[in-house]
Amino acid sequence: MDINMIDLMDLEDLDMLDTTRRLDRHRHRVNPFELSDEDFRYKYRFSKRFGEKIVGILREDLVHDPRGCPLSPEIQVVCALRNWARHEIQDDTADLHGVSQPVVSRTCKKVAEILSRKSREFIKMPTTLNEQQETIRKFRSIANFPTVIGAIDCTHIRVKKVNADGGQLYINRKGFSSINVQVVCDADLKIMDIVTRWRGSVHDSRIFRECRLKQRFEAGAFSGILLGDSGYPCTPYLFTPLLNPTTPQEERYNRSHIRTRNTVERCFGLWKQRFRCLLRGMFGDIETAKKTIVACAVLHNMAIDMREDVFSGERDSIEQYSSEPIVQRYIAPSIRGNIRRRQFIETHFQ
Repeated sequence: MDINMIDLMDLEDLDMLDTTRRLDRHRHRVNPFELSDEDFRYKYRFSKRFGEKIVGILREDLVHDPRGCPLSPEIQVVCALRNWARHEIQDDTADLHGVSQPVVSRTCKKVAEILSRKSREFIKMPTTLNEQQETIRKFRSIANFPTVIGAIDCTHIRVKKVNADGGQLYINRKGFSSINVQVVCDADLKIMDIVTRWRGSVHDSRIFRECRLKQRFEAGAFSGILLGDSGYPCTPYLFTPLLNPTTPQEERYNRSHIRTRNTVERCFGLWKQRFRCLLRGMFGDIETAKKTIVACAVLHNMAIDMREDVFSGERDSIEQYSSEPIVQRYIAPSIRGNIRRRQFIETHFQ
C-alpha cells in the first residue's frame, strides 16, 4: 500500500478519534451538584453548600450564551472553583466537566470579573462605631494590644514572565515575576482591604503611601490603628515594632505587636491554602490575574462567614503556606509616629 495512503488513513483515524472525544466530552456533562457532599468536596475542595451559595450570588450574571453549547451557572462556578482551588491543568478541568480548555479559560475569566465587580459587598473596612469597636475587641483578645483595627502586609503572587515593555518591573527581590498584593485583615482572618495593581518590584511602603486607605486614616475615618512590620514607616495610625527595644515596656510592646500582627500572615496562609493558584502562581494575562486574586479574596471571606473548613487532611499544613516575606529595608519612623508610639507604650504597656 502506498505510504501516502497509509498516512492519509492515519490522519482520518485521528480525526475520528478527536471527533469521538469531543462528542464524549459533551455527552458526559452532568450537574456536579448531584454529587454526594463527600464527592463534591473531594473534587472542588469546598462543600456543596458553599458552591450553591456562589451560584445563587452569580446566577443572574452568568447568562447563558444561546450560540454554540451554553454552560449552566452551576458548571461555570465549579469550573472556576476547581481551577483556582486545585490549580490543576485546565485540560483536566475541561475533561471532567465535558467542555474544552478554551471554554474553561473563558469561564474562569468571566467568573473572576463578576466576583471582582462585587468585591465591595464582601471586602470592606468596618465603618460604624460598633463595627470598629468589635474589631478592636477581637484583636485585643489575641495579645492584649489595644485599639487595633487591622493588620497590614503585602504578599507576592507569582505571575508568568511579562515580555512587554516594563516587564522587568514585575521581577521582585527574590528574582521571579509577581504582583505585590497589599492586604489588611481582621482578627478573624477576613480580608478587609486589598490592593492588586502594583508590580513585584514596588516596595510595600510605597503601595500603602499611595493607596486610598491611607487617605481615609489621615482623614480620621477610623478610631483604631493598623499594625505593620518594619517595611512600613511608623505613623500615628500605623504602628511598627521597635527595632531595638531597651526596656521591659518596649519588649512587652514588641511581643504583643508581633503576636497580634501575625494574623495577617495566618490570613495569607489560609487564603493560599484554599486557593492553590495564589500559592503556585497565575499563568494568564496580568489583568485577569489581578481580577482572579480579588475573586479569591471574596470567596475567602465568604468561606469564613460560612465557617467553611479547610479541605480534610490539610489543616495542619496551613502554617507552612504562610507568606514568606521578602526582606524589606527598614523604614525609619516619622517624628509624629515615633512620638505617638512612645506615648502609646507608656500608656498601655507599663
